[in-house]
Amino acid sequence: MKKRVLGVLLSTVVALSALTGCGATPVAEQNTQTIEDDGQVPAADTPVAEEQASDTDEPVDNVITVGATITPHSEILSVVAENLKEQGYELKIVEYNDYVLPNTALEAGDLDANYFQHIPYLNDFNEENGTHIVSAAAVHFEPMGIYAGKTASLEDIKEGASVAVPNDTTNEARALLLLEAQGLLKLKADAGIKATILDIEENPFNLDIKELEAAQVPKAVKDVDIAVINGNYALEAGIKTPLVTEASDSLAAETYGNIIAVREGEENSVKTKALVDAILTENVKEYINNTYEGAVLPVF
Repeated sequence: MKKRVLGVLLSTVVALSALTGCGATPVAEQNTQTIEDDGQVPAADTPVAEEQASDTDEPVDNVITVGATITPHSEILSVVAENLKEQGYELKIVEYNDYVLPNTALEAGDLDANYFQHIPYLNDFNEENGTHIVSAAAVHFEPMGIYAGKTASLEDIKEGASVAVPNDTTNEARALLLLEAQGLLKLKADAGIKATILDIEENPFNLDIKELEAAQVPKAVKDVDIAVINGNYALEAGIKTPLVTEASDSLAAETYGNIIAVREGEENSVKTKALVDAILTENVKEYINNTYEGAVLPVF
């Protein structure tokens, strides 16, 4: 009777495994033990015990789940997916349209990593939300650019020209620093990456600076003389050929590289190492350079 009951149970386990496919956890990984009719656990040289021993050296699974905004992050990850295949991993990309959910999902363990932000944003997010997310690697920099609106070139800027800039602290500072680098205004010496319009010390053209939400600046470009736009938003809006961009050796480039972020303590996990190795490759660098024409620059 014991043998018949055990046979039914084993058949049920096999049937359930077949129905759930790859999502099922192997019996050995569930720490399930087979009991003989005499009540004994099989010896270490039985097939079940051998499967348990061999599985301990393997990754829990071969899927790496990464959250990303679409342009350019998800697009870049499509190239990375091919590199990961060679390492035996499948890359699952979860796309987001905002800058909050990718971090909350990562903190909750729904993602293995995310790719959309730079370190200043991450530090602020951790401080404000009590999250524990860190950088695993810097991948690229999206230089902010000055784009022509009603005025075709910087040499044609006139008294009272209107300028659209992002209104958040990080991006407004970058915009003002870029305007300063072109001689259009002068900031207080200690303003740095936290500069706001209150830090403008000299405004020789009496620029009319209009502060807008970063994603709205591209939509306003036709209504102002010039606009300072984030690289990713310019790409999404199909706006090309900036008048000038942040230099690759600028303070912004050093500070605002977009990163692969992971939960604290997982910087050197097997999956994180595989993901980083698959990103920091020559073919990914070539893809970035050939696809974005300077709107996105690799930093590795």
